[in-house]
Amino acid sequence: MYAGIEAGGTKWVCAVGSGPDDITALERFSTTTPAETIGQVIAFLRQFPALKAIGVGSFGPIDLHAGSPTYGYITTTPKAGWQFTDVVGPLRAAFNVPVGFDTDVNAAALGEWRWGAAQGLDTFVYLTIGTGIGGGALVNGKLLHGLLHPEMGHMLLRRDAARDAFAGACPFHTDCLEALATGPALEKRWGARAETLPVEHAAWDLEAHYLAQAVVNLICILSPERIILGGGVMHQPQVFAALRPEVQKFLNGYLQMPQLAERIDEYIVPPGLGDRAGVLGAVALAQLAEEVRQD
Repeated sequence: MYAGIEAGGTKWVCAVGSGPDDITALERFSTTTPAETIGQVIAFLRQFPALKAIGVGSFGPIDLHAGSPTYGYITTTPKAGWQFTDVVGPLRAAFNVPVGFDTDVNAAALGEWRWGAAQGLDTFVYLTIGTGIGGGALVNGKLLHGLLHPEMGHMLLRRDAARDAFAGACPFHTDCLEALATGPALEKRWGARAETLPVEHAAWDLEAHYLAQAVVNLICILSPERIILGGGVMHQPQVFAALRPEVQKFLNGYLQMPQLAERIDEYIVPPGLGDRAGVLGAVALAQLAEEVRQD
């Protein structure tokens, strides 16, 4: 039995089980203060004394360097009250089991690799487009970390000045992916929540334009075998329909691969696990933590 925790800026989702077809319990907690939220999670998990390991996929930035004094912390997040919060320490102290820790999007990518749309692949990208934008990647069979961890939502894009005078919704950059393409960006630009905009609204072609730039950047940098796009904004199927030809237009025939031509519908896809990718990926992180300990 494993515990998976999807630690989000709005809510924390906790699952106990071993995979998509074996979830014994599922609970959600609003993200309030660190002490209250983590305390609620610990109280919930104490109901399951047979836990083998815990996995946490967290909003960030986070510290993933095992030798660092702030390993397992959420660090310089803009979320009020959560700067330099120790997440892993309290869980280890409460349960004395291995705790896997990674970004929420890397966790979702791991879940998709084990049970979803990335099964059997060696290198792929998972990008989530919702309240924020984040990206996780598996490269040569390993989750991508590095200096810190990928922050794909902050890649800089070319604004379409002719049809977009919006100032951007990111407090750090005016023309990054998060500034131009999140759910809050759509709402601020058009004056209505994204899910209320009609299918034929100009918002969706502009959204596809910006997402296509990001996808092409990822294709050219990481050469993924598939790109998975999740999150609330991608619940709109018209975005996929507009995005795929836009990616082909930006590539302009430079990369001659069937996956990018006649098979692009199989290349740019929604998550196989749907909105459960994050919490199931956290369960997969727990399993990975136990495997590492056994090695």
